[in-house]
Amino acid sequence: MKKDYNPFQFLKDVDHIKDSIFIHHTKIEEQLPMHKHHKHQLSYIEGGVAFLNTPTNSYFLPARHFIWMPAGMEHNVELRSPFIMVRNLYFPVDLFPKDHKLRTMGIYPVTDLIKEMILFTEEWKGGFTKEQTHQHEFLIALRNVLMAVSRVPIPIALPTTKNELLKPILKYIHHNLEEPLKLNLVAKEFGMSSRSLSRIFREHIDISFLQYLKMTRVIRSMEMLLETNKSISEIAYACGYSSIGAFSNVFYQISHIRPVDFRKQNLKKGGK
Repeated sequence: MKKDYNPFQFLKDVDHIKDSIFIHHTKIEEQLPMHKHHKHQLSYIEGGVAFLNTPTNSYFLPARHFIWMPAGMEHNVELRSPFIMVRNLYFPVDLFPKDHKLRTMGIYPVTDLIKEMILFTEEWKGGFTKEQTHQHEFLIALRNVLMAVSRVPIPIALPTTKNELLKPILKYIHHNLEEPLKLNLVAKEFGMSSRSLSRIFREHIDISFLQYLKMTRVIRSMEMLLETNKSISEIAYACGYSSIGAFSNVFYQISHIRPVDFRKQNLKKGGK
């Protein structure tokens, strides 16, 4: 009798051989449950927008960047576009020095060299140890390149919460970004004072209402910059800004790059 195909079996296979470097490339539509591994994970998403979710944060993943998840970190990747190719590589912990950046979570730019090396493994699947000399040596070389160039992760993290009072407020913000979402107006919408709403944000996600709103608007604009052909001004207005200048300044404050440069940088050389 034929066994049912389990698309999540690889989650168990990753840690099966401790010393192996495991590879899993897939076009996956299902959203994986929250999970963790005993190995470090690199994920490179081709063809759309994605988010890395942890129990406390949601990280936006622009095009031409990879996610680095350290061993033991609970996570899942949320895909916002259909039929995306997800390229996953899993490295044993002891391949990285304890004081290296890649012992902690980060989102880093994909250089042309890293991209070509990842694509070179396109037909590889499963775990590779020293017994598979050619593949293992190549993957160790990739490890060395990653360690050399992965220096400064991008700081695009949006706090999440399990608080039942705050969750609908955050949902309301996400669904009404084009509106003038001032603290007093949102507080009134939910029958509370501005002071109470401000306190809830600080207590449960350790960020101010205004900073959360800025981050959410910038992340939404990043999605639109990569996924639509809308002009910078159209995106600014759609994300709640009355002027391009104000939008560009907030965008730069959060991401350290201007919107027009972000779009050029992330869509160059077929990066989308």
